[in-house]
Amino acid sequence: MKPGLSLRVSQHLALTPQLQQSIRLLQLSTLELAAEVEQMLDENPFLERDDDAAPREEFGLARADTEVSEGDRIQERAADDAAAEFASEAEALLPDDWGGDGSVDMVADDGEWGGEAPARAASPDSDDLDPGERSPGQESLTEHLHQQALALRLAPEDQAALRFLIESLDDDGYLPDSLAQLAATLADPDDDPEQLEQLMHHFRLALKLLQSLEPAGVGARDLTECLTLQLRRRQAAPDATEADHASIAAALTICAQPGAIELLARRDAKKLAQLSGVADDAVRAAMALIARLEPKPGRPFADVERHALVPDVIVSRVGSAAAPRFRVQLNPEVMPRLRVHELYAQALRGGRGGDGHPALASRLQEARWFIRNIQQRFDTILRVATAIAERQRNFFIHGELAMRPLVQRELADELGVHESTISRVTTAKYMSTPRGTFELKYFFGSALATEAGGNASSTAVRALIRQFIGAEDAAKPLSDSQLAEMLKEQGIDCARRTVAKYREGLRIPVASLRRSAPA
Repeated sequence: MKPGLSLRVSQHLALTPQLQQSIRLLQLSTLELAAEVEQMLDENPFLERDDDAAPREEFGLARADTEVSEGDRIQERAADDAAAEFASEAEALLPDDWGGDGSVDMVADDGEWGGEAPARAASPDSDDLDPGERSPGQESLTEHLHQQALALRLAPEDQAALRFLIESLDDDGYLPDSLAQLAATLADPDDDPEQLEQLMHHFRLALKLLQSLEPAGVGARDLTECLTLQLRRRQAAPDATEADHASIAAALTICAQPGAIELLARRDAKKLAQLSGVADDAVRAAMALIARLEPKPGRPFADVERHALVPDVIVSRVGSAAAPRFRVQLNPEVMPRLRVHELYAQALRGGRGGDGHPALASRLQEARWFIRNIQQRFDTILRVATAIAERQRNFFIHGELAMRPLVQRELADELGVHESTISRVTTAKYMSTPRGTFELKYFFGSALATEAGGNASSTAVRALIRQFIGAEDAAKPLSDSQLAEMLKEQGIDCARRTVAKYREGLRIPVASLRRSAPA
């Protein structure tokens, strides 16, 4: 085969480092963005955080290309000397694997980003922001138990054993390991068996003390023991009536039966009566009593702030009740206030480092791109959130039943962006509304045809299903087929399988598990 040369013309899309960074920042959540900002602040010396709440003076980058006085020139020369010394030390620390155009010219937005944000973002002093910061510190379960243990007059060995068991509890208040396993972690293999038995004795005593503390049910090894502890606590209450004692006795008998927990979960009163030998009426009363118990004693002490959602966008209601309007604002608490380090940037542009330190010039360009990409990220989030708020205005007024059908492609066409951009913006981004905090994806829903020729949102259909089930007769719960017929009566054509899918998405059990005996 003879070698030869040929010329071919083709087109391809190349993602620049700036565009790649912009796409990556757009899909990050609030926590991931904060981590990214911290990493960039550590790596790039030209990037700094502006935490000064006071108004900034108009100097620095805004005056980089203006005439200066002789006094200013003296100060600039001193700054140049300091920056040159910094550059010589920092050049060795900077990796040369980041690509940039090497430009060191000053631009108008090299200053802090966020200076114009308050015009579109809510004030940090707003009453509807940072409820977690205003709430007092919550006492944990272990702290609550240790405080109670201090009031007990115990021997040092028993006090230590009780403290060890408290520290061994999980977040739900259960003791996941057996006493033998806990003792084995402390005992030496060469110890005398009598010493191990003595340690087990202290643990058994400490377990009884632990299970006598508040909340009731703490220190249980399984759900059955947890329910039993709570029932016995109620049985010993001085204000318990005879009817209460009868229901508690029946509940204790039921909990003592093997496999009773599974039957309770299925609300199978008939099999529970056969298994325990308790009358049907007593079984129903006991089931109602058990349903009011707390299966996770440690739940009231859970650190809810650790799981709190920080909204990226805040929707507030303005105007009169007759003609409500909604204002969409960025949450200033999630917006990093960044700027290019003015001293180093001016020194680099002044001629001492621009030509001799290409790595520093690339880092300066990287800092500018990072600030611009963050600004573009929040601008895109605000545009998408504003478009969502305009489409779902009726939801903010009337609730879920007024939700309109909306798909990502429809919003992408309206804003002139790709559908993947809408997907990135609405993932792990949250909107605080007068009706609660929701992920942006929550406002999207497919359309279901109606008899009137219009469309109903799948979110509205889910809300209607929840409403139907909430109003059903507990003795005769609605089946999926009945729910589909009820939706059809409302003019919504929804198949039984679709109803089942929506019900499962709402975490509502099937009709057989929702059935309970009449009071």
